[in-house]
Amino acid sequence: MATQLQREIGNLKKSILTLSALVEDNLRRALDAAERRDEALATEAIERDFPIDLMEVDVEEDCLKALALYQPVAGDLRFIVTTIKINTTLERIGDLAVNIADRGRALAAMEQPVVAFDMGAMAAKAQHMVASALDALVRSDTAIARAVLLADDEVDDLDRALTATLQAAARQHPEWLDPLIQLLQISRFIERVADHATSIAEDVIYMVEGEIPRHSVKRAVAEAMGLNGHPALPPSVPPEVSERGL
Repeated sequence: MATQLQREIGNLKKSILTLSALVEDNLRRALDAAERRDEALATEAIERDFPIDLMEVDVEEDCLKALALYQPVAGDLRFIVTTIKINTTLERIGDLAVNIADRGRALAAMEQPVVAFDMGAMAAKAQHMVASALDALVRSDTAIARAVLLADDEVDDLDRALTATLQAAARQHPEWLDPLIQLLQISRFIERVADHATSIAEDVIYMVEGEIPRHSVKRAVAEAMGLNGHPALPPSVPPEVSERGL
């Protein structure tokens, strides 16, 4: 049984890495298409999402089968649970790539506004976060994963700056509203890609250390506030109500 479980885990590792490569490649294609306003490349990125969706379903089914057949514990259980979560996150990044490509295709048919919108820098940082998160997964390296968590603030800052730039341009040039909206959405989608890279990094830390990073932060905040366990009930809530879970 143990040998069969390890063989299944090996197959899951190969599958999730294959899916990772597909998603990373299509994200790069979608961002290039949007930046270059390349309609043909954008269409290709949209079409390449279908195999990603199919593979995501296959990986999830394989994970559930492994849980049902082998009832893994400890590290093996954490790996399979983490794979399920990362599998879903990768599919969502794939969907964001489609959204970015779709906006790029729309931009190709519009007059381009003259605005200082440096999508390349933000896109490069988000792509690097995804690549690093997946590298952390391959290596089971929590140091790389934690570096990804720190990088998310940089992308958030860029998103806020670009949003302010685009909003100002829209006020000054209402005739550019349609393309500016497309650019604003692309910026938001890239920011969401970075958020998903952060989620993958958090899942890697959980897989290796058995600790969920965001829970650690909440616990530290609670301790600093002098809170232990569940927060105290307001005076108007009787204890028996809490015990019933209402």
